Amino acid sequence: MRIVLGMTGASGAIYGYALLRTLAERDVELHIVLTRMAEQVLKFECGVSKKQLKEFGKVWNNDNMFAPIASGSFVTRGMVIIPCSMNSLGAIANGVGDTLLSRAASVQLKERRRLILVPRETPLHLIHLQNMERLTLAGAQIMPASPGFYHRPTEIWELTDFMVARVLDALAIEHDLGPQWGNDAPPLED
Repeated sequence: MRIVLGMTGASGAIYGYALLRTLAERDVELHIVLTRMAEQVLKFECGVSKKQLKEFGKVWNNDNMFAPIASGSFVTRGMVIIPCSMNSLGAIANGVGDTLLSRAASVQLKERRRLILVPRETPLHLIHLQNMERLTLAGAQIMPASPGFYHRPTEIWELTDFMVARVLDALAIEHDLGPQWGNDAPPLED
């Protein structure tokens, strides 16, 4: 299975880093692309460099429009952009394909493959919401980084895994990262 994983400069690099580690553990062929700001945020928030990501998959430069992920003939299960800044989301929503990240996302839409965007920004203004609507109508799935609490998390990694699990669900990848409501839900006490 082949998946494209993009990261942008929004805060929440831990979500992208956790997802790519989880996918690599499942022997997924990963193709990774980061914006310049994503590199800085990943280093600042997680202490991880772009170079270190090479152990998890093929890392492409965001200005390399010859990378295979820029072509629809390069078949993938889909693409996840996590975290996704409103700047990148807006570019994708409006068909701007001037970077590898936005071009690869456009390819997913035109080929009717999964495109999952995980924005991590608040509050949102009308243009953000309109761009999300536009992408949803084009076939993308918007999954704001809004972890749930029904699994009673006590550690930050449990909140991170909640979002990673939701993305894996959207990619139809089995996991055991946490309880699923209705299957493993904790009993309610009176």
